[in-house]
Formats: sequence, structure tokens, C-alpha cells
Amino acid sequence: MRGVQNAEPRSRILTLLALMLLAYFVLFARLVYWQGFRHHDLVQLAAAYHDDVITLPAVRGKIVDRNGGLLVTNTPVYSIFASPDQITAADRSTVAAKLAPILEMRPDDVLQQITSTKKFVYLKRRVAADVAAQLDGLQLPGIGKIEETKRTYVDGGVPGTSLAANLLGFANNDGQGNYGIEGYYDRVLAGQAGYEATIRDLANRPIVLSDRRRQDPVDGVTLQLSLDGSIQVAAERALAAGVAKYQAESGSLLIMEPKTGRIVAWADVPSYNANQFSTTDTALFLDPSVSSLYEPGSVMKVVTLSGALDAHAMTPTTLFNDTGVARVGGYAIHNWDNRGHGVVTMTKVLEQSLNVGAIHAEQLEGPGNFFQYLQRFGIGDRTGVDLAGEVAAPLGDLKTWKPIQLATASYGQGVDVTPIQLLAAVNVVATGGDLVMPHVVDSVIDGNGVSHPVPTRIVRHVVSPAAAKQMQQMMVGVVEHGSGFATRIDGFKNRIAGKTGTAQVPENGHYGSDVIGSFIGFVPADHPQFIMVVIVRKPKILFEGAYVAAPIWKTVASALITQWNIAP
Repeated sequence: MRGVQNAEPRSRILTLLALMLLAYFVLFARLVYWQGFRHHDLVQLAAAYHDDVITLPAVRGKIVDRNGGLLVTNTPVYSIFASPDQITAADRSTVAAKLAPILEMRPDDVLQQITSTKKFVYLKRRVAADVAAQLDGLQLPGIGKIEETKRTYVDGGVPGTSLAANLLGFANNDGQGNYGIEGYYDRVLAGQAGYEATIRDLANRPIVLSDRRRQDPVDGVTLQLSLDGSIQVAAERALAAGVAKYQAESGSLLIMEPKTGRIVAWADVPSYNANQFSTTDTALFLDPSVSSLYEPGSVMKVVTLSGALDAHAMTPTTLFNDTGVARVGGYAIHNWDNRGHGVVTMTKVLEQSLNVGAIHAEQLEGPGNFFQYLQRFGIGDRTGVDLAGEVAAPLGDLKTWKPIQLATASYGQGVDVTPIQLLAAVNVVATGGDLVMPHVVDSVIDGNGVSHPVPTRIVRHVVSPAAAKQMQQMMVGVVEHGSGFATRIDGFKNRIAGKTGTAQVPENGHYGSDVIGSFIGFVPADHPQFIMVVIVRKPKILFEGAYVAAPIWKTVASALITQWNIAP
């Protein structure tokens, strides 16, 4: 009896498994049928479904500067459509003939569109208001217009450009953000599109596409930037003039508030007009301030010596006998002037930008400490700035570094940064020891007009306030007694802290004759209101950062001091 009792449950299980297997084969067969034999029908069905409504695009959010001045807005345009089933066969040729010259299309192309079997087709997207006005008077059957917008960018400080083009990026004809702010914040700027199933032609006759309901679009948010429009204009003009004067390949200029990380100005030369993006060389879209790596040269000595100060490996008055040459790993490294300067302080090393002295500071720190300070200053990492396309060159593992690499990195050769990364690193000194994340968007203004501020973000504490203060004074010495002489401003004696840089440009594994000159500095030295870096790439007249970058820095700094009423 026990064997008979156990047989019944087993039989039920087998029956259940058989039913499950049969169901699986039925589902599999239906899947093969629809995706294999009926695939074309499904595609047509999906197309028909999408043809029964038109998209109502959301209005892309505005972008304004810190004072509310418009940087990016929207201009009304119109998309012209046809509802072919509302146009009789007898009228098609006449309608096509009248539409073609206004829309700058061939009559045959228009005729082909309006003889479609679809209920709705676009004839031309985003035409100007005067074109739409010409169509209004015709009141052609089955022809209508839909109001949309196109992005409009204000004029820049340099003729032929739009303001802060590389920072802002642009939105293309499909309303998609590309590069810069437009790319990074594309989703919130774009908003949410809606749809409509009943529209009207030019004669105000209703065209019913389906019985689906209307869904209103949700417009994008407004972004208020920390950018100062007037300073941006001054920066673009000064940079363009400097690049032209020194016959340079290009240049970049960035200004930031030290304590908050708010970007004040962001200029690149050459730049472009975002209103004409469709006819612009795409190479100009790339923003070198976040997307191009370079070797910074002697500006890196600020990082090297700051780390040595914080590690108590040296003081500003530590003496060093500069023979003019350092031998590391079988290589001989010389100062920029190929001279020895005798017994000097580490302050003098920074003022005169001595490579051999920077190597000495790195060796006093030791490989582990030096490498750790590079990391803590953010070298090798993205800053996190809210712009599309930021890159970085990771430092890798210390174990893979040779002594010669550590030596050259101490004075900024053989290590790659972006301009924004360098600005953030040196800003550690200006803040009193903290690495602050740069940001461009100051606040997000929602559809109800409520502003949502973007908070300051301190990434980490890097060096002690005491070490930062010592470096501030050493950088003042660079301006007052050293290579930063060209940035001195009347009334600000001993109040400007800075550092020059002149880096050779590697080509095919070797350093050629081209250089990148730079200057970075902040004002006032002990309670900075701004920090600015100027970079001039491959100048043909003069070379050192002291001569090609520092004068540009002084011009813009003077304008900023005046407009912001900065006291010494």
C-alpha cells in the first residue's frame, strides 16, 4: 500500500512538469512567429502608433550669469508640417508649388511628402518667424505650423565668437546639449517633452490624429552661473590680444573664487560662435581647459615645495647650495638658465624658479611623501567640475616611478594636468590648505522660480594652515623679487602671490623647441578674493611665462580689482 500511495504524488508532479514544458514550447513558438515571420508587421504597427501624435518640445532652460544677465536664451521658430490625408489629390500639385519657394525646397520633394500615407509629416523644421508668416496668408489645406525654439547665444568679447562658448557648449538642432554646461546639464535643461493628438492647419481647421489625450511639456530649469559676464568679456579680449601679440597657437584663462570654487571667468582662444555650430570646425568645440592635458612646468614647484613645508622637510629659509645641475639616475638636470646660484634659501628657489632646488625639495620629502602630496593636491584626478568632457592622467603606482620621473615631476615636466586641475591644486595654498571642488553653476531655478543654491564642496584638507601661509609669502616673493615681476599692480605691493611656468612641449617622445608659458596668482595674498591662471601655448615671440602669460594676468586682474572694488 505504501508503494501505491507514493505513486500518485509522483504522477501529479510529472503531469505538472509536462504542462510547464508544453507552455514553454507554445510561448517559444509564438515568439519565433512574431519576431521572425511577423517582424515587418510589428515595425509598421509601431510606426503607426508613433504617427498618431506629435511631440510638443519643452522649452530649454535659460542660462544666466551671477548678476542675472542672459548668456543663453531661446528664440521662437516654427516647424512646418503636413497632414497628407487632409489634402485632396487635386490640390497636391498646387500646394506643393506654393510651399516650395517659401520653404526653399524643390516642388517634387514637397509633393512626395504630402502624398504620403501618414497622417502627419514634418516638411521643414525650425524656420524663422517671417517664413511662417508668409505661410499664414496662404491658409493651405492640411498644412500647419508648430511653435518651437532655437538656442541663442550672446555675442562674445571677441568678434565672431559667442560669450564663453567653450564653457557653455551648445544645443544642436534636435535640442540636445553638447559640450560644456549644455552637455553636462542636458537632462535638466531639456525638460520633458509632451505630445498632442489634435492639431490645426493654417486655416484653423482641426486635424485629429487619434483619440489620445494631450500631454503638456515640462520646461527645463534655468541655470544661474557664477560667471561674471563683464569680467568674462575683459578676459576674452585680453587673452585674444595676448595670443595675437605673441603669435601663440592658443591660450586659456580661468578665474575662480578660492574659498567657494565658484568660476568667475573661463576664456579660450581660439573660440567659436555657438549660434553657428553647424558650420564650425568641430576641433574648436573641444575645451582645452578640461579636455586637454599638458605638462605645467614650474608652476608645479608650488605643489612640491608646499608638500615639503607641510612635511617639515624644509622651511622657507632652509639653505641650499645650487650648483646649477642635479644628477639623478644617470641624467644631468639643469636650471632653466643653465647657471648655478650658490647658497640660496628655498624662498629664492621659488622666486628664481630653480629646477635643481625643486629636485632638492622632492628629495628632502622622500619619494613616498612627495608622491602622496601630488595625490592630495589632486594631481592625476578629475576635479569634478560641472562641465562635460573632463579628463585626467592618473599617476599610477609609485612602484612604477623611476627616480628621474620623480625629479622631473617636481618642476612640472613628465606629469600631465588640465588647466582646471592645476588651478584647483594651487588654490589649496590660497584657501589655507583645503582642496575645493570648482563649479560653474551657482544655483538651479525651478519652474516655480525657486532657487536651489549649489553648495561649496571641500574635497579634503591637504596641508596645514601654517604651511599654506608660508607658501603664500613665498609666492609674494616671486612677484616682488622674482619671475612674476610683470604682474605687479600699483597699490598692491606685497599683496599679489603668484608663480610663473615655462614648460617644454613633448613631441614624439622628445622635447622640442615649443613651450607653454603660464602664470597663476591670487589677490590679496592673505585673504584672496580671486585666483587666476593664464596659459599661452606655443608662442613664437618671447617664450617664458613671465613675458607671455604674466602681462595678460595683470590686465585682467586690474580690471577685476576695479570692478569688484577689491582693497589691498
